[in-house]
Amino acid sequence: MKKILGIDEAGRGALIGPLVIVGAYADEEKMEKLKEIGVKDSKLLTYNQRIMLYEEIKKILNDWIIIKISASEIDKLRERKNLNKIEAERMAEIIRALKPDKVYVDAPQVTTEKFKMYLKALVKIDTEIISENFADRKYPIVSAASIIAKVERDKEIEKIKEKVNYNFGVGYPHDEKTIKFVKECIKNKKHLEFIRKSWATFIELSGENKQKKLEGFCIKI
Repeated sequence: MKKILGIDEAGRGALIGPLVIVGAYADEEKMEKLKEIGVKDSKLLTYNQRIMLYEEIKKILNDWIIIKISASEIDKLRERKNLNKIEAERMAEIIRALKPDKVYVDAPQVTTEKFKMYLKALVKIDTEIISENFADRKYPIVSAASIIAKVERDKEIEKIKEKVNYNFGVGYPHDEKTIKFVKECIKNKKHLEFIRKSWATFIELSGENKQKKLEGFCIKI
């Protein structure tokens, strides 16, 4: 019986909170059970649907691994590498730990074959890797990983809201509540550890771009 692994993430583009990467692992025969309970890309489900499926998925899977990378850790890592490499390294950790016969990965970059080859070089074990965009919409095992990742990230976001005593919305740059909160944090120099300071949105809001331009400006006499 082949062992199948699906890997997906939640929070890649977020301004606040962690990036959550999940590996969902099960026997090949359990793929039909995942289809039967209605797994799909977590973005296509309501909050209540995700919570319900989260519990059902855990009953079906053989195992799962959850990796959470905090905002401050992401900033530190991005001093040396891009987000695709950060994700690939964590995915490789999951693959090496679970040793599946086949792994389906929701590739974070358009050049899926290039990502696959990079991931394969990191894994260094004999595993078939399928790297595709929107894999969470095509393969039930990746959908399962997507749902777990989203539920786990939502939990972390709620914890942060409790700590800062502020409802900042979903934590993404498109959310007006999020932007308002980040502006307040910059102004008051508070709660910055929960915000990704290497993000372009934060740099723009903090005025760092303007400062760099001023520092590089000179007047010829």
